[in-house]
Amino acid sequence: MKSNLSEHIKSYHNIKKRYTRPYIIAEAGVNHECSMDLARKIIDEAKFGGADAIKFQTYKAETIASINSPAYWDTNLEQTKNQFNLFKKYDKFWKKEFELLKTYCDKLNIEFLSTPFDFESAKFLNDLMDVFKISSSDLNNKPFIEYIASFGKPIILSTGASHIEEVKKAVSWFHDKVPSYALLHCILNYPTLDNNAELGMIEDLQAKFPNVMVGYSDHTLPGEMHNLEVASLLGAKILEKHFTHNKSLKGNDHYHSMDKNDLVNFNKRLDRLSSLYGSGLKEPIGAEIISRQNARRSIVSICNLEKGHILSKSDLTFKRPGTGIPPDDIEKVVGKKLKFSIEEDDIINWEMFLE
Repeated sequence: MKSNLSEHIKSYHNIKKRYTRPYIIAEAGVNHECSMDLARKIIDEAKFGGADAIKFQTYKAETIASINSPAYWDTNLEQTKNQFNLFKKYDKFWKKEFELLKTYCDKLNIEFLSTPFDFESAKFLNDLMDVFKISSSDLNNKPFIEYIASFGKPIILSTGASHIEEVKKAVSWFHDKVPSYALLHCILNYPTLDNNAELGMIEDLQAKFPNVMVGYSDHTLPGEMHNLEVASLLGAKILEKHFTHNKSLKGNDHYHSMDKNDLVNFNKRLDRLSSLYGSGLKEPIGAEIISRQNARRSIVSICNLEKGHILSKSDLTFKRPGTGIPPDDIEKVVGKKLKFSIEEDDIINWEMFLE
């Protein structure tokens, strides 16, 4: 496993190139359905798939939604039409359960994360995590953001359904209280259609926050997951996507989650992207050295020239290979006196000249 998420965010200023292999967060959320055995299975499969971290959600229905809060997801795929009722199904895990999951993650060497949705859960999760994730839904929740910032740990803020001025305002509540932070582009829509992914917002966040790590939290339907590949090429340094043991299950977040096979295949494509991208520095690579030498041109004599001849432009032309004096040094060559006679088509070298 690479460095933990806290170190990854803090290292941003040392990243000199646009593409670096992103930190992958498998968002289990509450896909464990309040079963410890299932939660451990999901952790196992996230580790198998190559995730750097597994992230859960920690809440109580009574503190996250009123009893009359309407659904904002596709009710054909998740048929519960009331937020409170949905959250009530999955709010049984609390401090004890998350402590056990943290221990299990440590055993498997995969980073444990969970998004808190209330003050109490944030307090006990502080003992279990090095980084806090704040949901898009809490982006304007100033008291809660300030409370999380009081722990002095790096923050990841999702920015779904927000104007850039709202993001700036939220950041102003914590940026001077934490060692580092990251912003995730996110579309707060379940599921997100590909034509609503708006991956260009990654670049807008980078432009508006030039010294801040930017990532992407994806809610599109699983498949080839090309959205995540494009996001990484656009500069996303953190990728988060919902994760499940069985994406054919109905309801909740299963239907827009990846599974272990999706993650394995995606990691293979990331390896290929990394290979295709290379160093990101514009300089000759090893495979180009012979081409650089033989396909470029040198200054060449047009005719036979006697010892002591002073070179003029009319004596010279430019031909391959590039093993002699390059054409961009022509002004340095004109006016030089030959140390010895040369023949037509000789490649001009500095050793040919008298001092």
